[in-house]
Amino acid sequence: MTGPAPVARDSRGILDPWLLQQRVAFTRHAVPPALAGVVDFVWAVRWSLPPGGNHRQEVLPHPSANLSVGTPDARTGRTAPEALLNGVYLDLVDRELAGTGWTVAAKSTVGGFGAFVDDVSTLRDRVVEVDTVPGLGASTLLAAMGPDSDDAAAAEPARVAVLLAALEGALARADPDRVEQAREVAAVARLAETDREVRRLDDLAARSGVGPRSLQRSFARCAGVSPTWVIRRYRLLEAAEAVRDGARVSWTEVAGALGYADQAHLVRDFRAALGRTPEAYARSVRRDRA
Repeated sequence: MTGPAPVARDSRGILDPWLLQQRVAFTRHAVPPALAGVVDFVWAVRWSLPPGGNHRQEVLPHPSANLSVGTPDARTGRTAPEALLNGVYLDLVDRELAGTGWTVAAKSTVGGFGAFVDDVSTLRDRVVEVDTVPGLGASTLLAAMGPDSDDAAAAEPARVAVLLAALEGALARADPDRVEQAREVAAVARLAETDREVRRLDDLAARSGVGPRSLQRSFARCAGVSPTWVIRRYRLLEAAEAVRDGARVSWTEVAGALGYADQAHLVRDFRAALGRTPEAYARSVRRDRA
């Protein structure tokens, strides 16, 4: 299996990734062929922070669902591991880490979760119990993951294997037609992610050979968002990634490379999604690295 890019090379969606890497161990794991086109990769985080040294991490979400098992957000006041399904989020999300903890999670492809759920749009902007997914049970997953360990790094490979096996089993029992459609949506979404000539719905339809209305229906069911939203979100993820290391860039050039009509349109979309302009975000990254 070819492994996914480490966060040091691809931190799209993780705001201020340099700061995260100073405080948290973050790894990504490849998925077996049986899950290809449905699950993008498994990611895992481990942390051990000093008293009062909480870390708040902001994320600009990918157009994906995430099935996670591990330590709850510190703000909940809970400490026992939980198994949750996070639908596609339209806005910024954040999580607070404290003390010692871990998480193992599967990130779906865009549309991949449609293999398990009839209408992914019903999960948009929601966190629900893993039991929502047919064939998966929170209690079973948590028991198989084992108790919290003083050595989360040593326990991580086994926990990843448990999650992958559970997803493989659930996928094997899913409706084959639904799985096929989910993989088709994921393949089209991959074009939106990687082809810089795809700037509008009509471009995506022409590249994929699927009509615009059919794309809108299949994306709504399998991805929970529109293809136009997916195109725009990937451009914003790339814009933020351009200054992940604190580099000074020409935002006019970035806007042109990402298919925006001009810098003003990029700034407008960036501010709406991240609550600040591209240059303000770049300054905050440089400040944290300093």
